[in-house]
Amino acid sequence: MAAELFAGQYVWHPAADDRELASVCVEVRAGRYLGAHGLLAETRDDPGLRAHRSLVLASEAADSDLAERWLAEEPSPEAALLWARVAVLRALRAVDAGDERARPLERIALKACARATVMAPHDPTPWVARLALARLHKIREPAPQGLLTAPPGPWQLFSHILRLEPFHREGHHRFLAYFFTRHRGSANAAWDVAAFLSQRAPATSPLRLLPLVALVESYNPAQALADRVWEQPQWRSTALAAYQNWLPEVAGYRFTPVLDLAYLAHALVMGQCVFEGRAVLTAMGPYASRMPWSVFGEPEEQLSRARRACGLPAPGAA
Repeated sequence: MAAELFAGQYVWHPAADDRELASVCVEVRAGRYLGAHGLLAETRDDPGLRAHRSLVLASEAADSDLAERWLAEEPSPEAALLWARVAVLRALRAVDAGDERARPLERIALKACARATVMAPHDPTPWVARLALARLHKIREPAPQGLLTAPPGPWQLFSHILRLEPFHREGHHRFLAYFFTRHRGSANAAWDVAAFLSQRAPATSPLRLLPLVALVESYNPAQALADRVWEQPQWRSTALAAYQNWLPEVAGYRFTPVLDLAYLAHALVMGQCVFEGRAVLTAMGPYASRMPWSVFGEPEEQLSRARRACGLPAPGAA
């Protein structure tokens, strides 16, 4: 949707302008899986889209028995994948909530991921789902050469994902998340891993944004001049390089990469690159994501502040 058609309200749904996905989400909420099968089946040769769609559908199906019922009634790689996604999501929610059912739910999730990998051995998505569970354990596999902090972690599982899909977006983000401080990691390790992974990626890849993701995760408002960090040359150059090399690629994307655009827009606005930030926010149109804005306050308020700083309209603006 073009920015000039911005009607003054944000669209927060993760399907964004993937109209087919949004439509199937409605079906899933109603307890129907036929549309989900078709939607996922057409992504067998597009790992990035398959990962995104299966994750969004899992968020819609996690509070119902749809995934289990689908797998029982019509077993397929797509049914197994959605079950794995749903099972992982339930396990992580239980852990984060301190639910006593977390351990058995994790065992179910691991079995679901294993079944999905058997049914589609060349699909990296079930392995990425399994990688999401890695943060529940302290995995001590040694890091490869080239990292200053040499942080141990689930390197073998990540390497397997890379063999299936070298620049899998979600796989990289899941792996980086393992090193976040909120998952018992450290800011230095997260920065190190983010830099290492982003430098491996092509200049036109959204993976070049990984250092900006790590920077948001390390944000501490109690530190002096915390909001000025994005003005430092290393972070401004990272954001500007993504603006110059990756943003032009977005016009050719099948759907708007809202979350990646949001991280880039945030970094540019915080780095006082208002002209560039305006272009990125314009590319987002009305579509919005909670991250990274929720780290700094109420998401809609923070996004609106960024838009107004760039001279763009925002909800509630006079």
